[in-house]
Amino acid sequence: MKAILGIKKGMTRIFDGEKAVPVTVLDVSGCKVAKINEGKVELALGEKKGKKAVQGQYKELGFVPRYTKIFEGSLGEDIKVGSDINADIFEKGESITLNGISKGKGFAGVVKRHGFKGGPRTRGQSDRLRAPGSIGAGADPGRVFKGTRMGGRMGTDKITIKNKRVVDIKENYILISGPVPGSNGDLVAIFSE
Repeated sequence: MKAILGIKKGMTRIFDGEKAVPVTVLDVSGCKVAKINEGKVELALGEKKGKKAVQGQYKELGFVPRYTKIFEGSLGEDIKVGSDINADIFEKGESITLNGISKGKGFAGVVKRHGFKGGPRTRGQSDRLRAPGSIGAGADPGRVFKGTRMGGRMGTDKITIKNKRVVDIKENYILISGPVPGSNGDLVAIFSE
């Protein structure tokens, strides 16, 4: 298994012969192995000030990481706590899986969040254009069922995208074809079996 943590830097394009390929740039510098437990590896990225209890958990690593992620499986025999993980574990053209948190869009209504059509635009409907309409029955059951599609917080969901292609690797930057979940500066986990 191959795995690394990176920070999304933004999108650009590179030219492959005659055509332009849109790519997302991920900075993977500073990724280290934080812990190794029975069949699991915890990777760390960044550094922050932590309380004494947390410092004790990462005593072997030597610092408290800003981001951590646990992966099932082994990264290899020669991997120890504190080992650097570099971008060159992946190859150009390799198929990978990405994991990240999507952009938060705040409180959204039903038209934006669920694609509702809204009400009619005529016959005096001045303030009902983007309203959800009826949300439940009357006396029986006398409540709104859980999971009913309504307005609410949109985005900030855990997103996994499979079969993305590594277009190029430049120093500690991995260029991945197409978009990647999250805003610029967000954590992205990159792995392959």
